Amino acid sequence: MKKITIMAFLTCTALISFHAGAQEVNKNYDEKLAKELKADEYGMKKYILVILKTGSAKDLPKPALDSIFKGHMGNIGKLVNEGKLIVAGPLGKNDNAYRGIFIFDVESTDEAQKLVETDPVIISKVMTAEYYPWYGSAALKETVKIHSKIEKKSH
Repeated sequence: MKKITIMAFLTCTALISFHAGAQEVNKNYDEKLAKELKADEYGMKKYILVILKTGSAKDLPKPALDSIFKGHMGNIGKLVNEGKLIVAGPLGKNDNAYRGIFIFDVESTDEAQKLVETDPVIISKVMTAEYYPWYGSAALKETVKIHSKIEKKSH
């Protein structure tokens, strides 16, 4: 896993360096959209990545878990509607007890932490959270608008 992460980092660094050296203005550049999305000159911006991990609460009864996860999905919807949560989703089985991710469009880890602490999976200790500054495409914010057009069934 670390090899893949290192290779991805080196590839991104090389691409950014290559593009920075070229100093060519993109003919498709939309200044208004870039400003609206708070993009830097590379079309990127800072986010907070949250990795949700299995927490200490174990063996809860199914009705309690169902209620917690219903609240979790409701909280995700609320944070999306507030424009704070840009990406959310579960992870497949893995050896690190990672359960899912959130990508928040907020300025600080503290702000993301306050938002995550409102989630029933965190309150109940079914999950815990780790926080990381992350630099990604400012266009991620547009996925929320697009998702509503491709989602046949809502949660």
